[in-house]
Amino acid sequence: MANSPQAKKRARQNETRFQINKARRSRIRTFLRKVEEAIETGDKDAASTALRAAQPELMRGVTKGIYHKNTVARKMSRLSARVKAIA
Repeated sequence: MANSPQAKKRARQNETRFQINKARRSRIRTFLRKVEEAIETGDKDAASTALRAAQPELMRGVTKGIYHKNTVARKMSRLSARVKAIA
């Protein structure tokens, strides 16, 4: 339990950041799920559109410190390869 005023403030700030980051992670996952669903249906146009919409969201996650840049690069690379493979 936080005792000093500084520790109490940090606890409040941590809770606020946690809620914001949780919302951002959820939003990014939603965009990724849309790409996955488009790939599953085999619709290349919808998949590439969803991928283009997901790219800035993922990069925003990097700048906000939610994801590591290499993690996002790996996800983007794998998704774009899967979208490209749709015949």
